[in-house]
Amino acid sequence: MKVKYFCTLAAISVLSLGVAVGCTNPCSAKTTSSSSSTVAQADPCASKSDPCAAKSNPCASKNNPCASKSDPCASKANPCASKSDPCASKANPCASKSDPCASKANPCAAKAQTVGGPLSQELQGKPVVVDVFATWCAGCKNIKPTLSQLKQDYADKAHFVVLDVTDKGTLQETEASAAKLGLAKFLETTKSKTSTVAIVDPATGKVLAMFKNNPNKEDYTKVLDTALTGA
Repeated sequence: MKVKYFCTLAAISVLSLGVAVGCTNPCSAKTTSSSSSTVAQADPCASKSDPCAAKSNPCASKNNPCASKSDPCASKANPCASKSDPCASKANPCASKSDPCASKANPCAAKAQTVGGPLSQELQGKPVVVDVFATWCAGCKNIKPTLSQLKQDYADKAHFVVLDVTDKGTLQETEASAAKLGLAKFLETTKSKTSTVAIVDPATGKVLAMFKNNPNKEDYTKVLDTALTGA
């Protein structure tokens, strides 16, 4: 009985082992084989080198064609550098010449400084204010208030003479009067310059000051006061 039992147990064990062997992963062998096959196959491109690796840059061996050429102008000096200013060595032709008029007195200045000589006796002793007047003269109208004020302020200190050149008729009378007063030459040079006022020293005929259309009273009084004080 026991022998039969052990035989039965042995048979079951054998059958169990066979089932276990028969139930193993059928792909495990294939996987191992496949893995071995995969390891055995190399990269088809691994044995091939880079076709461009052996080729160098075709331009690397060529130098810059312009690198060996120097600046064609570098060795040439500036053609103008050696030339000096043609005018530098020449002096200004006018520098040595003085003003031709500098040493000459104004020919009109001397004439303006005198009426030609002493005035008449009736004008002596006081500065004389001579007014070249015309009724149509705008400048005469402009300075009329100033002259009127001067006549009031210096009525006893100065002589006032009016040379009327309004027209030919008055001019003839004025010329005759000017000749008696010693103002003929003065009238000749100023009869076309109406609104001219001159202050004259009667003793010498010297023109102390001359104004043209000047309504500023202070300019006249300054000259008159200086003449009266004898300064």
